[in-house]
Amino acid sequence: MASVALKSFTGLRQSSTEKPHFITQTKANQNPQFRRRFYVAAAKTSPKIAGRNLRVAVVGGGPAGGSAAETLARGGVETFLFERKLDNCKPCGGAIPLCMVGEFDLPLDLIDRRVTKMKMISPSNVAVDIGQTLKPHEYIGMVRREVLDAYLRDRAAENGANVINGLVMKLELPKNQNAPYVLHYTAYDGKKGGVGEKMTLEVDAVIGADGANSRVAKAIDAGDYDYAIAFQERIKIPDDKMVYYENLAEMYVGDDVSPDFYGWVFPKCDHVAVGTGTVTHKADIKKFQIATRNRAKDKILGGKIIRVEAHPIPEHPRPRRLAGRVALVGDAAGYVTKCSGEGIYFAAKSGRMCAEAIVEGSENGKRMVEESDLRKYLEKWDKTYWPTYKVLDVLQKVFYRSNPAREAFVEMCADEYVQKMTFDSYLYKKVVPGNPLDDLKLAVNTIGSLVRANALKREMEKVSL
Repeated sequence: MASVALKSFTGLRQSSTEKPHFITQTKANQNPQFRRRFYVAAAKTSPKIAGRNLRVAVVGGGPAGGSAAETLARGGVETFLFERKLDNCKPCGGAIPLCMVGEFDLPLDLIDRRVTKMKMISPSNVAVDIGQTLKPHEYIGMVRREVLDAYLRDRAAENGANVINGLVMKLELPKNQNAPYVLHYTAYDGKKGGVGEKMTLEVDAVIGADGANSRVAKAIDAGDYDYAIAFQERIKIPDDKMVYYENLAEMYVGDDVSPDFYGWVFPKCDHVAVGTGTVTHKADIKKFQIATRNRAKDKILGGKIIRVEAHPIPEHPRPRRLAGRVALVGDAAGYVTKCSGEGIYFAAKSGRMCAEAIVEGSENGKRMVEESDLRKYLEKWDKTYWPTYKVLDVLQKVFYRSNPAREAFVEMCADEYVQKMTFDSYLYKKVVPGNPLDDLKLAVNTIGSLVRANALKREMEKVSL
C-alpha cells in the first residue's frame, strides 16, 4: 500500500443534530447554578485553605485527564491540565460502550460509526457474525482519540480548568505534610520547532493521567507492569469498500496476527483502523501487523496508509496507584482490560472517580486533602471493577493460549446467549445475572469446543507429518 503524508483528522468531526439515546443530565443540570456538587466532611486533620481554593494538577490530557479536570473544575478546585501533544492520536481501536455516551454526556457527532455488527474470525478463517442480540438503539461507538480527547479537554476548559500545552518533566515531592508538590515542566506556545520555556507550578495534589510511561508514576515509585505494544495504521480505502465497513468491525485471532491478543479492522469517519498488539513478542509487532493486513487484504484492497501509530498499553494495574496526595488514573494506573483491550471508558471513569473523591474530601476546594481522601477513589474503583478485570484475565489465559483454544473461542461466540451476555455487560458496564440453565449449557458447550479444537489440532499434526 502506498503511503501519503500524515495529516490531522480533527477537522473531520461529523455534525449531527440527533440527541443521545441516553441522557444523564437534565437541562437544569447543564446550567452552572444547578450542577451537582459534593458535600461531605473532610478529614478532621485537614486544615482549611485561606485566601484561595485547593490547587490540583492533572498530568495528561486523554480521556482520564480530561474527565478528571472537568470534574475538579466544576467542584470548585483550581485545576491545571497538562498535555504536550494537543493533536495526539493514540493508536487505539476507538471503541466506546453505549453507556459512556449518556454517562459522560457526549454529543453524537463525536461518534464516527455506530457498530452493530462484528465478525470474529478464527485462525482457520472461520467467521462468526456477532450482534444479532442488539436492540435497535444499541451500538458500539467508534471514535477517533484526537477528536474525543480534544472535546473533553475543551469542556474542562469551559468549566474553568487551565489547559497548559506543556510537558511535565519532574514532580518534586513535598518537604512536609501540607507543603506543595512542585511540577517542573516545559511550556510550549504551539509553534512548530519551538524549544519551549522551562517553568514550575506549585499544587496541593496531583492526578497522574499521563499514560503507560507515566512520569508521575515514577515520581511516587508506583512500580512497573507488563505492557503491550499496540500498532495501528489508518488506511483510506475506496468508497465502495468502505460501504462494507459502514457499521461493521472485524477481529482476527491467531498466532499469525498476535500470540496473545487479536488483530482488528475498525471503521472510522472516512477510513479504517487496522492494528494489532502483543505483550510477549514486541519485536515482532510489524510482522503481526502485516499478517493482519493480509487477512483483510481483499476488503481493504486499493487502500492507502495515511497514518501509522504505535504506543505501549498496560496489561494490569500498577502495584501502587496512590501515594500521599498523588493518585494514578487511566493507563498510568494500568486500567486496560485483558482479552478485550478496552481502556477508554475505564480511563474516563477512573479520572472522574478520583476527581470526585478530591472534591468531596476538600469540601469543594475549601480544605486540604489527605491520602485517606484519595484512597476512597481506589476503594470504590476496586469494588466496582476488579471482578471485571479478573474475569477477562482468566478468559485471555484460557482462549488466547493456542490456535485450538482460539478456534474454540470463535465457535463459542456464535452462541446467541454468549452474545447477549457479552454485549449487555460491555454496553452498560454491569455484570448481568444469567440464566442458570443457560449457564450450564454454556459451560458444556465451551468444554466441547475446546475438546473438538484440540482433536482437530492432533489430526492436522498427523497430516503434516
